[in-house]
Amino acid sequence: MLIDAHIHLDQYKEHDIPTLLEEAEHVIAVSMNLPSCEKTLKLSKAYTKVKAAFGFHPEQPLLSDAEEEALFKWIRQHSHEMVAIGEVGLPYYLRQEKAIDVRPYVALLERFIVLAKELNKPIVLHAVYEDAGIVCDLLEKHQVTKAHFHWFKGDEEVIERMISNGYFISVTPDCTYETEIKQLIKKYPIELMMVETDGPWPFECPFDNKRTSPWMMDHSVAVIASIKGLTTQEAARIITRNTTIFYNL
Repeated sequence: MLIDAHIHLDQYKEHDIPTLLEEAEHVIAVSMNLPSCEKTLKLSKAYTKVKAAFGFHPEQPLLSDAEEEALFKWIRQHSHEMVAIGEVGLPYYLRQEKAIDVRPYVALLERFIVLAKELNKPIVLHAVYEDAGIVCDLLEKHQVTKAHFHWFKGDEEVIERMISNGYFISVTPDCTYETEIKQLIKKYPIELMMVETDGPWPFECPFDNKRTSPWMMDHSVAVIASIKGLTTQEAARIITRNTTIFYNL
């Protein structure tokens, strides 16, 4: 039984959740905004396998000042009920669609990084390609080391920087068919690796028309094991230990 290090559990139909949870030891359920945080908290109280992370997904319009203050106040009030700040980061894909000023997003992310340090919690990051360098700058500035870059993609330089800083990444089922992700697995130490689904985000090829759920991580671990020259059992044990220790499960 593997740990799904990143899933949007609140976006699934409620009647599907019990079956989905049978496929995992634990799931790290991340949040999109305040209503999502509230729903994720309820799920974590209803199911012992669900570990909550509270944050604001960056691929959406920014909050008003009042909404931002309400979110931060709520997270502080419920910090003892979460395992991490997340999902937070920078809007890479949103910027591919339209020109937006990234500076307010950077300021918001920095505020979340400061909060993670204040609360002594790990931080779950949405930061790919050139955005990862900006995020590394902020993490280094505030001396935050317990960072998890989910579904990461980036260049050689930022990969080396992240490895040097001991930041974790998590691998999705697209590693079964994406060369870029296989190359990342080859470069990144398995000691800094987790697996995730990012469900309900859909996947292709062997997963076409299938509901994203934790059983797909078995395929990811098999790919990781093959690339790293390990048995599937050895890779699963290392990855599970990494996630357990990182999230203090």
